[in-house]
Amino acid sequence: MQAQSTSQTDSQTEPRTVFESRYASSPNEVKGMDTAQLRQNFLIDTLFVANQFRWTLSFFDRYLTGGIMPVDGPLTLDTPDQLKANYFLERRELGIINVGGAGRVVADGAPYDLNYKEALYIGQGTQDIQFISYDADAPAKFYLNSTPAHRNYPTRKIARADADVVELGSMETANHRVINKLLVNSVLPTCQLQMGMTELKAGSVWNTMPAHTHDRRMEVYFYFEVPEGQSVCHFMGQPQETRHIFMQNEQAVISPNWSIHAGAGTSNYTFIWGMAGENLDYSDMDFCAITALK
Repeated sequence: MQAQSTSQTDSQTEPRTVFESRYASSPNEVKGMDTAQLRQNFLIDTLFVANQFRWTLSFFDRYLTGGIMPVDGPLTLDTPDQLKANYFLERRELGIINVGGAGRVVADGAPYDLNYKEALYIGQGTQDIQFISYDADAPAKFYLNSTPAHRNYPTRKIARADADVVELGSMETANHRVINKLLVNSVLPTCQLQMGMTELKAGSVWNTMPAHTHDRRMEVYFYFEVPEGQSVCHFMGQPQETRHIFMQNEQAVISPNWSIHAGAGTSNYTFIWGMAGENLDYSDMDFCAITALK
């Protein structure tokens, strides 16, 4: 069920690129998966390797999830053969959130400095993209999401102060959290990509409860700021046929449009959500009562 992974070594000015494809899976297939099969199909376990672009393509909405940690100098975004494009963003848009040390992204010659938890949207048609860390001992970790795009929107940096911020939940229900909408249509225009970051308060562990699905969009969750020795249990599957995957720090998980996407940690944590599909309506959610989950 998992598509073949490939790797390539490019010219001396570009790093090795690892590219993996994941086939779409139906609810009926997922019902029969064991733990290893669930992890093989939905978990992205390694995103940051020094000087190496790592990409996972999901056939759900052709969503690309990636990471790059530049250490030995500037790294130029190459174009994997699987995209069949003249350049990476010929028919795509790109969202970036820095989850490491200070860094810089240069898009067609324009520099954008990104500190921890700052975001950058790069529009379709941008041809030359470079990633730079300012300190090799504390390198930037650029978390990347990319979706197909039909037109160009302007490249724009989104600092923490630019986010559309919503505070939800409570300590009593262990889900007191702050949602930072970063690359969403209430902040800037995009074709279909949306990204944001949810930070759980100390003492809270649950995210995305009550759980929901949305047939119009798929998602990818990236968990980070998970303390050493702690873990997050990510819940997926149809509301009445749920499954779970235990995840560690700086791992991501693919969520099909028919699946819930929720989690509970052994500590508080932060996660980045990315979405793609046929609308940009953040409130498009088909909720399931907590007591109806099975």
